[in-house]
Amino acid sequence: QVQLVESGGGLVQAGGSLRLSCAASGTIFSINAMGWHRQAPGKERELVATMTSGGTVYADSVKGRFTISRDNAKNTVFLQMNSLKPEDTAVYYCNADVRLSYYPSSSFNYWGQGTQVTVSS
Repeated sequence: QVQLVESGGGLVQAGGSLRLSCAASGTIFSINAMGWHRQAPGKERELVATMTSGGTVYADSVKGRFTISRDNAKNTVFLQMNSLKPEDTAVYYCNADVRLSYYPSSSFNYWGQGTQVTVSS
C-alpha cells in the first residue's frame, strides 16, 4: 500500500549537522501528517517533530536545533538537524498519516524502517 523510505542517517561529531529525508510512495490520496520519531537504546520511542495541516510540533529537546520541512509534490519530509548532541543518538523513524482514497475513513498510519543517527562526543 504505502512505503516510507528514509535516508540521511550516519555518524557525526557533536556540534555537527545531518539532514534526514523520507519519501512516501504507493496508493496515496493525500498525507494528513508527516514527521519523525526516534528511539534510543533502552528508551521508548518519542516524537521529534511533525507537520500537519494545523502546524508544526517539535519536542522541547530539539527546538531551535532541528527543522522539519515537507515537499508536498514529492510526498517527502525532511529533518534538518543542527548542533547535534550525543543524546540525539537514536534510530530515527519516519511516520505518516496517509489517506488512501476520497473517503476520510481510509486514513492509516505508516512507519519507515528507521535510520541510525550516531553523535560522538
